[in-house]
Amino acid sequence: MWLFIAFLIVPLIEIALFVQVGGLLGLWPTLLIVVLTAIFGTVLVRSQGMQTLGNLQRSMETGKDPSRDLAHGVMILFSGFLLLTPGFFTDAVGFALLVPGIRDAIFARLASQIAARGSMHMQFGQAPGASAHGRPQSQSSGQTVIDGEFTEIDPDDLPPKPGTRPSGWTRD
Repeated sequence: MWLFIAFLIVPLIEIALFVQVGGLLGLWPTLLIVVLTAIFGTVLVRSQGMQTLGNLQRSMETGKDPSRDLAHGVMILFSGFLLLTPGFFTDAVGFALLVPGIRDAIFARLASQIAARGSMHMQFGQAPGASAHGRPQSQSSGQTVIDGEFTEIDPDDLPPKPGTRPSGWTRD
């Protein structure tokens, strides 16, 4: 539903802005502004994208969590798409996504929503006898805890299925 609204409202905003800016500045200055923002935006996207790629590689090499750098990379990619789309509104949103502080705020907001949804699934979609953190609950809570043991069996030690014979392509 949100995607439908975005595809409906964004072009209407762009048309209204083109009419307003074109009426104020004229046709050629308006078109020049659109082309220059696309070029300037492409240069910024390339430089910030390379910087983010370097940060991502350093995170992977040092074993740090790369999720922030990945999210920044996705937002920079989306910013590039918006900056190459002709229009003033999409350019404004695209340039806003190139500001690291705005990307950090968006990432923090998304991370908190994902964490909240994850804890909700843990609480409502948990295994019987487990708490919201996956630990067994005590018997006093009224829930049943089933304890068990298992033994790993090597697949090579299993007997052949009845009625099957080994082919030349499998181990005997």
